[in-house]
Amino acid sequence: MLVNLFAWLDQYAGDFPGARLFQYLTFRAGLAVILSLLISLVFGGTIIAYLRRQQIGESVRDLGLQGQVQKQGTPTMGGVIIILAILIPTLLVGRLDNVYLQLLILATVWMGIIGFLDDYIKVFRKDKQGLKGKFKIAGQVGLGLMIALVMLGHRSFVVRMDTEEAVALGLDDRDRVGDFIYTPTSQGITEKADYRTAITNVPFVKGNQLNYGLLLPGFLQGGNAWAWLVFVPVVLFIVTGVSNAANLTDGLDGLATGVSGIIALALGIFAYVSGNAIAANYLNILHLPGSGELLIFTGALLGACLGFLWYNSFPAQVFMGDTGSLTLGGILAALAIVLRKELLLPVLCGVFLVESLSVILQVAYFKYSRRKYGEGRRIFLMSPIHHHFQKKGIHEVKIVTRFWLVGVLLAVFTLITLKIR
Repeated sequence: MLVNLFAWLDQYAGDFPGARLFQYLTFRAGLAVILSLLISLVFGGTIIAYLRRQQIGESVRDLGLQGQVQKQGTPTMGGVIIILAILIPTLLVGRLDNVYLQLLILATVWMGIIGFLDDYIKVFRKDKQGLKGKFKIAGQVGLGLMIALVMLGHRSFVVRMDTEEAVALGLDDRDRVGDFIYTPTSQGITEKADYRTAITNVPFVKGNQLNYGLLLPGFLQGGNAWAWLVFVPVVLFIVTGVSNAANLTDGLDGLATGVSGIIALALGIFAYVSGNAIAANYLNILHLPGSGELLIFTGALLGACLGFLWYNSFPAQVFMGDTGSLTLGGILAALAIVLRKELLLPVLCGVFLVESLSVILQVAYFKYSRRKYGEGRRIFLMSPIHHHFQKKGIHEVKIVTRFWLVGVLLAVFTLITLKIR
């Protein structure tokens, strides 16, 4: 049995004044934010000093960007600070027997190793390409497969819903886990049950729910049995896409860190309401028993991003490197998927999406114009798009601040989509 500070205080709650506070999810989430922030601030300086002594610095190519050359030699691989600031508070105050929390801890460690290997090859092997693309993709796909398989197979990854609603979504007793649950309401007694399913929330539609199995051809729509044919590829695409998008966004001091913190805050709200039966019913979103514990993880993630900004804001004393950016992208994707809000990611992670699209469009148009006109032409002065604005003479602090504001706007809009039908 996993034992941590929360479990110990919960066991001896009657012996210590204030120990019962640890039974409250919101208290532990606030504590996770504080601990994560303090870990980032206290140990961040020590880690940065160590990186500097080991001459683990950023290698910068001169691309004609304002202030770029001055960043040469800035310590990198600072994502280690973020990972420690996420894991330590989560391990201390989270319920470690919660499968949602276990999966996110695994995702953090898994992506942290991939990012660390990428940075290690760049810094110590002097290979600017880092970890080969096929290995990086394999690692991201591996994480996506683990998430999808656990969600489809584990008894704790369930959606609690009315039985009539479940039938309308193509579910039956084969998908049910445990006994029926009878809940009193103002209309009488409601029959509910826990279902193991690939159902997710979808914005802007009346029912606000989608069963991936219903997207299959008619001859495969046998309840929930074949939903994995759609669900697994969707999960793989999202984990890979968001992870790489976060990596592309990490190009200016504080940009990826700040945007990730905003997204983490929104996902923390989703975690709380999804795990609360009353809130989930009011908002007409999927009730996911046990998912509220992810509020601890998102609190630690938010604190880690805020603490890292102390050192990563302009002028940056440390860069997160792929150790941080790939990890942040991977765990944000994992959070959205396990909370069944992955279809909201194009809005919530809109900054990441635009950064990725700017690179894709730039490369595609350059190749097209070279074939058609004999010379490559560009849509943007430089991609990702934050460098386009740098080329236009806008200071990076102003670019980062504006991107943060866009991120806040997108996060708020994502939250209100729950009530837009």
